[in-house]
Amino acid sequence: MSEAYSRESEIVTETGILGQVTTVPFVVALALIVSAGALLFKWMSVTTTIGGVEVATVLGGLHVVVAVSMFAIGFLSWRGTVDTTPSPTVGTGAAVIDGAIAAVAAGLVVSQTLGMGWFAWLPATLVVGAVVFVGVLMFREDFGVTVPVGLFELAVGLVILTGVIGPSWTWAPKGFSAQIPGFIAIAILGLFGGLLSVWAAAAAYRGFGARGREFGAYVLISLNTVMLLFILVRIILFIIEKGLDPMLKGATLWPLKIPFVMNGEGLQYDINGIFPAIVGTIWLVIGAIFFAVPLGVGAAVYLTEYAEQGKFTSIVEISTNGLWSTPSIIFGLFGYAFLLIRIGNTPSILAGQIVLGTMLLPLVLITSRESLQNVPDEYRDASAALGVNKWQTIRSVVLPAAVPGIITGVILGVGRIAGETAPILFILVAEPFPSEAPNVFSSFAFQSTPPFIVNEALLHPASALPYQLYAVITTGVSKPEAFGWATALVLLIVVLSFYAIGITTRIYFRRKLQQ
Repeated sequence: MSEAYSRESEIVTETGILGQVTTVPFVVALALIVSAGALLFKWMSVTTTIGGVEVATVLGGLHVVVAVSMFAIGFLSWRGTVDTTPSPTVGTGAAVIDGAIAAVAAGLVVSQTLGMGWFAWLPATLVVGAVVFVGVLMFREDFGVTVPVGLFELAVGLVILTGVIGPSWTWAPKGFSAQIPGFIAIAILGLFGGLLSVWAAAAAYRGFGARGREFGAYVLISLNTVMLLFILVRIILFIIEKGLDPMLKGATLWPLKIPFVMNGEGLQYDINGIFPAIVGTIWLVIGAIFFAVPLGVGAAVYLTEYAEQGKFTSIVEISTNGLWSTPSIIFGLFGYAFLLIRIGNTPSILAGQIVLGTMLLPLVLITSRESLQNVPDEYRDASAALGVNKWQTIRSVVLPAAVPGIITGVILGVGRIAGETAPILFILVAEPFPSEAPNVFSSFAFQSTPPFIVNEALLHPASALPYQLYAVITTGVSKPEAFGWATALVLLIVVLSFYAIGITTRIYFRRKLQQ
């Protein structure tokens, strides 16, 4: 009993030591990543002093701390001081990463520092990369993970501390006109080294082996997700910071009035606005949805539920993927050359709706087909067992189950087409800053001859938010830059509003399906 208790206490102690040792590089690596982001966003300067020490020197010291910690973890694991279960060899993925880092470093040294041509740096890159790759594979996992990361961090730290890369350093790659200042290089090295160190420390925290690799991948993916979300939030906040004041210029809470959003362009307005462009954008998106969703969902139902899987469905799938990958300017040229001469021979809302709907169609088809294929066959079999025919099964069972996925595809597509500028350059706009919004609602009229329903407003040009943004910022059409930022903010709000409607609809159908 005492022997078992002693062994359990020993394991707990060893695990505690491993946790303490791995916490140091993990926390310091996170600090390096945060500092790298602060440098890239210019919230901090490498010349700023902390306690009389420049930030560049502090960051170099942090790299060295991480390196020493990594060496310590590898040594303690190799000695058996801490309880780890490393694999006999490092995985191929880690060896490839280490080899690639060494190859890039060797190539840069030979080509940029020594000034030698491709005949020297290419063999050096291949040889060094291959040697490091093979060498890492020869070590046990604990050494193969920690030592290469430690060496990289030590090299980066010494390069920064010795001033080889510092605040006044500038790199002008041979053959390129661009120049990379020192703070960018320090930030990139800090970001890359921090990610490597976080991964290695997380793997060591779980004792290497399968558990360590799984935890390391989990932490690395989670950290990348957080970084992407941070960048997204930062972009949104930046647009709000730039565009909120000009958008709210002259606004009143009661009666509610926002001139920039509610006015058009003209001498009759004290503050010129973008209301016609807002209305034009909304009608473009609505028309594209009404054009693409029925066709896309109908085609997906046919291909999934009726058509035999063979050459025909393969051709359709390849064509759909190719259509989704087609540059938007090609759709605009198609609309200009094919549609305009058939629809009044002038730019119009209807032409824009058809072109943007054609752009949206392949994504709706792809996501609808995937959603229909993901509906379990048990649903179809249970419905057939009750004597329900195939069409009733599709309409009452399969489609309701696939609606959340279909709506997700529509949401993604709307995000693309609402911000498109290239197509509407050709087929929508005649005047970038109109004074009146298109009055589509009141223009509907019924008649006794085909097409029975007509709308003259759909056959007239209009403006759209992406085009106005392009006109202001890119070509500088007699508008201040603040007008462009306010337009960007309104466009963002419009797109997010469509997202909100789509997400709410998806949640509604998902809950209804679960009931």
